[in-house]
This record gives sequence, structure tokens and C-alpha cells, in this order.
Amino acid sequence: MQDTRKDSTADDAELIIPVDFTPAEQETERARFHFRPVYALILGFVLLAGSAAWFVLTARSVFVETIPPLADITVESGFAVQLGQRYLMRPGEYSLAINAEGYFDKAYQLQVGDQAAQNYQVSLEPRPGIITFTVTSAEPAGAAESLDGARVLLDGVELGSIPLVAQEIPPGEYELQVLSERYLPHTEQISIAGRLQEQSFAVSMRPAWAEVSLQSVPAGADVLVDGELLGVTPLRVELLQGGRELTLKLAGYKAWQDDLLITAGEDQALPPVTLERADGLVFIRSEPGNANVTINGEFRGQTPLEVALPPGQEHQIQLFRTGFNTASRSIRTQPEEEQDITIALTPITAMVDIRAVPADAELYIDGEFRGEANQRIELMAANQRVEIRKQGYVPYATTFTSRPGLDQEIRVQLKSLEQARLESIKPEISTVAGQPLKLFYPSAFTMGASRREPGRRANETLRDVLLEKPFYLSLHEVNNEQFRRFRPDHASGSLQGRSLDLARQPVVNVTWTDAALYCNWLSEQEGLPVFYQVEEGVVTGINPDSNGYRLPTEAEWEWAARTDGQGNILRFPWGEQLPPPEGAGNFADRSTSSFLGQFLIDYDDGFSGTAPVGEFGANYHGIYDLAGNVSEWVHDYYGAVGALSGVQEVDPLGPEEGRFRTIKGSSWAHSAITEMRLSFRDFGEEARNDLGFRIARYLGE
Repeated sequence: MQDTRKDSTADDAELIIPVDFTPAEQETERARFHFRPVYALILGFVLLAGSAAWFVLTARSVFVETIPPLADITVESGFAVQLGQRYLMRPGEYSLAINAEGYFDKAYQLQVGDQAAQNYQVSLEPRPGIITFTVTSAEPAGAAESLDGARVLLDGVELGSIPLVAQEIPPGEYELQVLSERYLPHTEQISIAGRLQEQSFAVSMRPAWAEVSLQSVPAGADVLVDGELLGVTPLRVELLQGGRELTLKLAGYKAWQDDLLITAGEDQALPPVTLERADGLVFIRSEPGNANVTINGEFRGQTPLEVALPPGQEHQIQLFRTGFNTASRSIRTQPEEEQDITIALTPITAMVDIRAVPADAELYIDGEFRGEANQRIELMAANQRVEIRKQGYVPYATTFTSRPGLDQEIRVQLKSLEQARLESIKPEISTVAGQPLKLFYPSAFTMGASRREPGRRANETLRDVLLEKPFYLSLHEVNNEQFRRFRPDHASGSLQGRSLDLARQPVVNVTWTDAALYCNWLSEQEGLPVFYQVEEGVVTGINPDSNGYRLPTEAEWEWAARTDGQGNILRFPWGEQLPPPEGAGNFADRSTSSFLGQFLIDYDDGFSGTAPVGEFGANYHGIYDLAGNVSEWVHDYYGAVGALSGVQEVDPLGPEEGRFRTIKGSSWAHSAITEMRLSFRDFGEEARNDLGFRIARYLGE
């Protein structure tokens, strides 16, 4: 292996040894950078110029006009440059403070927009003025005096009372009013400048009175103005303007009175007033009272009477009253003297005989009890009320004047209350719909038919009935015209092309409830208590004590149809046998042969359907169409009836409940012996074209 190392000694001359090197000081300074102030100034100027250029290029020209002009404006938030009266402002919101002497300071929010030039107007509110008011009197004599307490009003609003100093009042135009007692109101227009300016307003008030001088003969009279005592005559007094009532009063003399018209500022001196001596006062009574009074031939009134009469002379008093002799009295009065006189009147009488039945009746004259009516009595020759009374009888009363020198007699027969009640009852009445009803005093009778009677049905059981309540029954069946006053849209229909709906034809195609509601309607029209109790159009009960309109009971209907006043009970309206005689009623005659299976071959009543009510003759009681024309709803529920038991049914109303209602009487559609009998009982709940009704009502108390 070859040794490559060299010999160290041989290489020493070539070895490089590092040493420290430090450059010269001058050369080191020359290599370092030095910052000088001029550089900062230049840089600041460049930045400022750039910012200013940027602000000028982006700002807007803004003019703020103030009222008042030249108010001080301070920009409190936001940057702005003022150039004369305008500002350079960038778009955005600024807060301004604006103030001017005499005005309230104002904070204003300014919103600068994008327009190049913008104008804004701001008005400041002026401060109030400092006002002083003085009010003095403008009396002709003497120095003006302050009217403390005078009221000051601006535009009708009271400001206060004088003195009023340094009042702060907003600027503007006002109506000034000043009011003070005993002075004329003052009104004027004033202008308040405001802005803390001091102003004074002086008002001079004119008196609202005048002086009035008063004298009386004699002197010393009290002076009253509008009832207020002001002094005694002679007197000089201040009176407020306007109408015044002046009174002078002095003992022993008549009061003097006059009306004065006072004008403010115009004094008056009234002529002396001569007072007259006072009258004497006289109070006149008479026994009895209410006598006519004349004094010195002049009518002065009726007793009791108070009159004033001139003093120092005679006065002739006379009293007159019918039935009494004239009375006279002479009196003399003194000033302010009071007299009280009573004059008794002597009656003029005559004897009168009074005869009364019953004999124990009592006599009253002008309300005073005078004993038994049967007597000879002395009565005054004047109008007087004569009454004759007895318990249980209708009193008799009359105005009677006795005549002296004549024989006079009063004869009276008193009526019992029951007799008077019966006499006052009307035998016939008429409804508001024009239906005549007749009053009946019924009796006992037997309803139904014997089992041996041809045509009898099982529901016609004989039974004894007593009808005690008098009742009214309509002479006719209710017709279409009368029913349509209650229900205007009702139509009875037609039969084989013939109308059943003419005005005087009986109403048909009505249910029992329709008939009951019609009865209640009639009662309501006449102010009567309704008979049927109704809830939501359904009859739920009755008021048996009502004297309102209703349907006749079956017993009432049969009594009216079958009794003849001779104690007989009729089978048919015309008698005992079929066929009916000509004109007996409207039944199923030969005109109905084309549409009825059963009819009267040899009978022609002239109508193939319903006939006008009352077209045929009435029965013994004056009732029409109880047989024929239409069958009729009656009040009773339909039900089984008991046989003769020896117990009378009194005013029966039928069963208390049931499904069907009883139907009585034959119609234009009937011709068989069963239906044409008056005892025939049918029932139903539906309306039919041969079924109508008539009305009834109890007499009542």
C-alpha cells in the first residue's frame, strides 16, 4: 500500500492562516441607510393629499337652510367640511345641533343621500314671550285703579286673575278677554311675538252700572231692587245695567213697583214717588162655602176669599149661592187692618117624597147618609146628588133640584146585581171576522140513540147530560173568507172541476188543529184569554175557565141540533123520516151520481159540492147547516161513551186524551140514514173536502 501522506514540514510554507478583518469606519457608515424627517413630511403630505382628493371626489354638497336664518349649526357626529354656507359630506347619517337666540335648541338627524347637491330645511320652535297684563277701571272720576281679581282669558281659556306678571305664552294671535264683576266685558285681538320678548298689555274696563237717584213721599221707604234691600229713600245707588225690578215699601202704605232699564254709564234721577195709603185686608168665609161674592156690586170670586179694600169708606158685601137666600154685610176698613168675617147662608128648601123598592134601601144626599129611602124629606132648592143603595143591588143615583111650592116625588126600584148582569149580556155578538154568534142557556137532555133506531151505530150510546154553562154558538160554519184572515194562503181546493174555495163557501181541507189555532187567533184579536194551550204549533191542553173562542163540545153541538124547545129530541133536522123534504139542506143528491156511489135519487139541492153558508133554512134555535153542507170538527177527543147510569154528565168536554177527534153532522157527500141522523158520531185526524167547523165560547163572568 502506497503512503499518500505528504511531509508536514515541506508544506508549512503553503498553509493559510485566517485572521480578523475590520473595515475602515468611513466605509461602514457609507454602507448603512439613514431615515430623515423630511421623508415623513413628504409621506404625510402625500397621504393627506390623497385623502383630501378621495374625500372631495366622494363627498356631496349639502346646504342646511334654517328658520330663522343664520342659526348656529354644529355637526356632532360624522365628518363634514364647511365651505361658506354649504357642507361637504359623504353619504350617511349625521347628528346636527342647531340653536338660535330666542328659539329652543334642536337636535336634527341628517341623512345625506347620493345626489351631488342637496338642500335641507330645519325650523326652530320659538320660545314663548314674557307677557304682563294690567287691568284698570275707567271710571269718569278719580285715578285709574288696578282691578285685582279680574279674570283673563286667551281664546276662551282662562289664564288667571290680575295681577298677572311675566307669563310665558307661546307666540301667535289670540283673542284676549277680560271679565270683572260690575264691569263690561273687554275683548280685543292681541299678537304675542314670543322669542323671550317682553310685552305688556293694559286693559281699561268700563263700569257696567249707572247711578240712580230715588225719592218718595213720604220719605223713609225701603228700596228693593230685584228683591234685595239696598237702603231707604232718599237714596242714590249704583245699579248694574239691564232690566231691574224696583220696589218701594213703607208701613201703612201700598207697595210701589216699577221696572227700570239701566244703561251702563247713563245716570238717572227718577221723579219723586207719592205712596198711597195701604188697603185694609178682609178674609170672607161663608157657611156653606163656595158662595159667589160681590163687593160694591163687583164680582170678586168665591168664598173663602181674601180681598184688599180701600180704607176709610163703607163697602157693601153680598153672597149668592143656588139654593140659598142672598146674604149682605156692610164693613169699613182701616189702613193695614185685617178683618175676618163669616156669613151664614139661609137655605131655600122644599119637601120631597122618596119611594124605593126594596123598602129597606138607604138614602144618601150628596154622599151623606140620611136614613131609609122611604121617607118625606126636606131638600134644598139646588142641585144635589140623590143616591139609593142596598147591598146586592145596583145603586141608583141622580142629580135632583127641589122646587119650592111644588109636590115632588122620587120613585126607584133597584135592580139586583144578578138581574143587572143578565140585562147587560148581549144575546148576540159578532167576531172581528164578522161571524154572528147567538147566546144559549142550555138544559138537560139525552144524547145518543136507542138501539132500536134504524141506522144507529154502536158508538151512539144513550147518556144523560146537563149543560149548565151558557155559551155562544156561531150561526154559520166558518167560511173561506173568514179563515183566510187568519191564514191568507189557505185553499179549500175543488171538486169535479167546481171550486170549493169561494169566499162564502165553508172552509174545508183543514185539520182539527187548524180549527183550534183559528179559535185562539180570534181570541187574541179581541183580547180574550185563549182556550187552547199551544206549544210549537201543537195543542197541549186547554183552559176550561177561559171565555175565549173554541170549538163547540159534542154535547153543545148535539143540544143545538136536536132539541126543539118542546122537550123533544130530533132524529133528523126536519123530523123523523127519510127522505128529506125539498130545501132541507145540502146532501148527496142526484147531481153527485157521477162520482158518488150512494146518493138521494129524488132529491136536488142545487149544489154538487159545498153551498154558501146559510143558503138553507135555520133550525129551531136559528142555527144553519147543522145537517148537510159540511161535517164539523167538535172539541172532544173521540172515545167510548158510557150507557145510561142515572148519573148526569155536567158540561162534558169528552175524554182527556186520544188519537182522533170527534166529527158531527152530515155533509154534501152523505145520503144514508146512518150519516144523516143528528146523533151520528164520526171521528178522524186528517183533513177532508167535506169537513169544516164552527166556533163557540162560554159566556164568562
